[in-house]
Amino acid sequence: MRITRQDLIDAVDDGTLTRIQAELLWTRWQARGLHRPRFDFSHVAWYLGALIVISAMGWFMTEAWMRLGGAALTAIAILYAIGFVAAGHTLYFRQGQSVSGGLLFTLAVCMTPLAIFGIEHATGFWPQGDPGEYAAYFHWIKGSWLLMEVGTIVVGALALRWVRFPFLVAPIAFTLWYLSMDLTPLLFGKLEFAWHERLWVSLWFGLAMLLVAWFVDRRTREDYAFWLYLFGLIAFWGGLSLMDSDNEFSKLFYCLINVALMGFSLLLQRRVFMVFGAVGVFGYIGHLAQSVFRDSLLFPVTLTLVGLGVIWAGLLHHRHGARWEAALQARMPTWLGRLSGRLGSLDQ
Repeated sequence: MRITRQDLIDAVDDGTLTRIQAELLWTRWQARGLHRPRFDFSHVAWYLGALIVISAMGWFMTEAWMRLGGAALTAIAILYAIGFVAAGHTLYFRQGQSVSGGLLFTLAVCMTPLAIFGIEHATGFWPQGDPGEYAAYFHWIKGSWLLMEVGTIVVGALALRWVRFPFLVAPIAFTLWYLSMDLTPLLFGKLEFAWHERLWVSLWFGLAMLLVAWFVDRRTREDYAFWLYLFGLIAFWGGLSLMDSDNEFSKLFYCLINVALMGFSLLLQRRVFMVFGAVGVFGYIGHLAQSVFRDSLLFPVTLTLVGLGVIWAGLLHHRHGARWEAALQARMPTWLGRLSGRLGSLDQ
């Protein structure tokens, strides 16, 4: 819900709240809002600057840096991380600038793969052969990135125990997504692997990430689960969607899975499930239009009726949804109520 000061004034006018209660509530909500990201110039500049730094020390690392040698790369990464931590500590703990300070801690975590890469490059120790230059970490699937990914996840988790900043989950979730792809050559014990092997690993790893995200979502007040949901869905839905099948029943099952994702978006109150599910459903409809009903005159008419039916269902829910949900809650098993992020406060 979006609550404005006018809503509290209206509540005072109709006797729901006293003026003192309304002022106390507004003051409390304003204080909590200071620690949450807002869409203003300062916050956009902070996040944009952080992304530029991450890109500079990752995607856009040039071959000139590689010529410095592995030891130098590790030293540079550590010095960068120390500087970020020192500045982040001052902003976060001493000046109360949670967003800018938290982003600096996030940048420090993002130096981890470069530091580990430098050590491996200097020692010649790789889990599965020399993967080449550091920038390839962001482009190619190779088992030799494993230690860099595990190290980043561990450092990120340690940082989260010290700094309660939800965006710190982003590099962890991003690295888990990479790990889901780079595990494929290690799990199958070969450098060359079939496309379907990669997709199955991505699917199951993504599903595991979604379960972890739900577990985190149930046990934290701040939104630490968003990035895990996002990259978990990328891994799961991406692996599922890229699987090829000539069986129409398999394609229908794919559509039903996407419908289920849309259902989970309502159950967990996470729009990201709705986005991926809707894209999957439209992909299946596109398949029907291009392949199954290519020359059919009735398919567009039928699809129009289905669309109007969905709109009608939305209107019914808008008018009667609150009563339906109340009746559903009364009949919902305890375990299902606990699953629902929307009803999470009932079992806490």
